[in-house]
Amino acid sequence: MPSERTLPAGCATRPVLRFERGRYVESEDRLAEEVPVAMHFDGAPFAVMMTTPADLEDFARGFALTEGRIGTVLDIVDIEVREVLEGVVVDIRTGRHIEHPPSSADTPAPRELPGRSGCGICGSRELEDVVRHPLPVAAGPTIGADAIERALETLRSRQPINAYTGSVHAAAWALPDGSIVTVREDVGRHNALDKLIGAMLLEGTDPRDGFAVLTSRASYEMVTKAATAGITIVVAISAPTALAVHLAADCGVTLVGFARPGRFNVYTRPERIG
Repeated sequence: MPSERTLPAGCATRPVLRFERGRYVESEDRLAEEVPVAMHFDGAPFAVMMTTPADLEDFARGFALTEGRIGTVLDIVDIEVREVLEGVVVDIRTGRHIEHPPSSADTPAPRELPGRSGCGICGSRELEDVVRHPLPVAAGPTIGADAIERALETLRSRQPINAYTGSVHAAAWALPDGSIVTVREDVGRHNALDKLIGAMLLEGTDPRDGFAVLTSRASYEMVTKAATAGITIVVAISAPTALAVHLAADCGVTLVGFARPGRFNVYTRPERIG
């Protein structure tokens, strides 16, 4: 078993007592880390998310955008990540406290509860904070069934944390031919997508030039986050929800679900699937 220092970021080992063939065996297991990450904006607490502690600066960028705290990555002046006794604090500096102090009317209220790894809305205070309707996305590319299959096949080898633990989600960015460009992983599917969006912002990736692949179901918030980032095609290996389909149709996102080698369902805007 490799040491903690040789494991991919976000992984850990813990003792385990295995029961095999009628007897117990002492061993070690590889596990994904999950820690509380306090998200601050300009020094003010906003939310606490349960997150795999890897690619946290990417997470900060994507989270800031999909939570409506910034309009562009250029709004971020600095990101400070620091470990504390209880977990990790990520402070996203926008410079608003210096140059453009926001009024109470245009400042989103902080969440009141921790955001759990499997839930992207925990702590939201009002209904309008939960069901947001992004602006319509651009035209976007046309992709073929072969591109979807290629992306699904390639993604399997691009998930180091999942290869060690088998317990995390991934969000990937693929070009129209299906080649995978960027992958991010997390115990929470929403966090994985935020990390991917943050990496795309840093790299200057045009969200109109490819498609996102998710190793999870497509909940309404996954569609909302993708549309907020300008992503036009979302391919998920599991099912969408009815609200996700409604929101995808409303903002012009092509939503593909139950994507497997050789088959998938197209729920909205099928003209982008050639």
